[in-house]
Amino acid sequence: MSTEQTDAISRDFRSAGLSGVEVALLSFAEKVATQADQIRQEDVDALRAEGLTDEEILDVAMAAAARCFFSKVMDAVGAEPEARYLSEEPPTSR
Repeated sequence: MSTEQTDAISRDFRSAGLSGVEVALLSFAEKVATQADQIRQEDVDALRAEGLTDEEILDVAMAAAARCFFSKVMDAVGAEPEARYLSEEPPTSR
């Protein structure tokens, strides 16, 4: 993907030209990260309707949760990004 595409996705993945299944995956991952206690059968069924298997849905849930875990640990220990990452232009905020 180009930098422009990744920036568009980080700003608003729903209007970044992604496929239906990609938007559904990112919506589910976002909900896992921000409102995991509100995941319902309808959320899983929406991914199944896009053709995902239960194993693939579990992979998405686990990847999103693992990323949250890693971020919390890094925050808790005060980790800072390496200088080489700070020199990059941050994506435009939403």
